[in-house]
Amino acid sequence: MAEKRTSIEVIAPTVEEAVARGAQELNLPEEALEVEILDEGSKGFLGLGGRQVRVRLTVRTTTIQPEEPTPVERMPDADDGDAVRITHETVEELLQRMGIQARVEAHWGDVDPPGRIRPLMVNVSGDDLSILIGRRGETLSALQYITRLIVGKELKQPVAVVIDVEGYRARRERELRMLARRMAEQTIETGRTMTLEPMPANERRIIHIELRENPNVDTQSIGEGDRRKVTVIPQRQDR
Repeated sequence: MAEKRTSIEVIAPTVEEAVARGAQELNLPEEALEVEILDEGSKGFLGLGGRQVRVRLTVRTTTIQPEEPTPVERMPDADDGDAVRITHETVEELLQRMGIQARVEAHWGDVDPPGRIRPLMVNVSGDDLSILIGRRGETLSALQYITRLIVGKELKQPVAVVIDVEGYRARRERELRMLARRMAEQTIETGRTMTLEPMPANERRIIHIELRENPNVDTQSIGEGDRRKVTVIPQRQDR
């Protein structure tokens, strides 16, 4: 059976940015990826009418297994407490400005070994908070992005704030993992490539990770911008 090779195509202004975006989507370090430049792009005349670069990133077979955890740089305990307090106050103020009444809890989460990042988790609970989630979690993502900007500016360093509303992210991740397995089964049974609906980068990453160890399928991200989606491709078998 042929060896599994997860790959994605990325379009960006530069090769460096394309590699960085792809590494983030696959949740892997850049050195774990093989880079193939499909289109070098062009700057255009006087910077106008240029074409972005397009690269294919393939996970190296020797780096599929997770790396050994390494020590994580983390802030002193005092700063840890400041980060939690500032994040809590920031989210509460943003919700008040939105006219939403809800309870806010903030705490440090567990270290994520692949990225060696310690997230600051914020849980928002209350009645009828669907407006805070939005279509496909778009409002929630916007709230999280704004919170990260404000907190990072206050602390003068970036903080990986992760906001969840009534367990939405956990439910969505379970749904995506089930969807990934179901699409893989259909791909294997029919021998045809399956294409999922457009998804944001964090959701596409869940699909890629869920199917990374499945030897019978490959996954690729295709498309541009908001229309970017994951395809599940049947893996050819040696005869």
